[in-house]
Amino acid sequence: MKVFKQFTIIIAFSFIGEVLHALIPFPIPAGIYGILLLFLALERKILKVKDIEEVSSFLIFIMPLLFVPPAVGLIDAWDELRSSLTAYVTIIVAVTFIVMIATGRITQWFLRRSRRQNTGE
Repeated sequence: MKVFKQFTIIIAFSFIGEVLHALIPFPIPAGIYGILLLFLALERKILKVKDIEEVSSFLIFIMPLLFVPPAVGLIDAWDELRSSLTAYVTIIVAVTFIVMIATGRITQWFLRRSRRQNTGE
């Protein structure tokens, strides 16, 4: 029953994300809304980690298995993808570097801000 409750909590946040996606006209995936709400609930101590720990660990454990259907879909669409493969690879590499740089900059900003607050500046 405990696992069912934990899974229900995660599914509820996912459902709320779907509802928000339908109501808010931004091009943000529903899963992002759901995960953001789950994060906020955990951060604000509305929900405790132990309330979803077992199911979330299980879902992380099986995550590689969840990538199998999209990989099969890519293999099925290989003939259409092959003609634009160079463009796709270029975009993937460029976006990867942009995300790495942005993540590094934001992390550095948070670390500097944290140090300033700890030293009382």
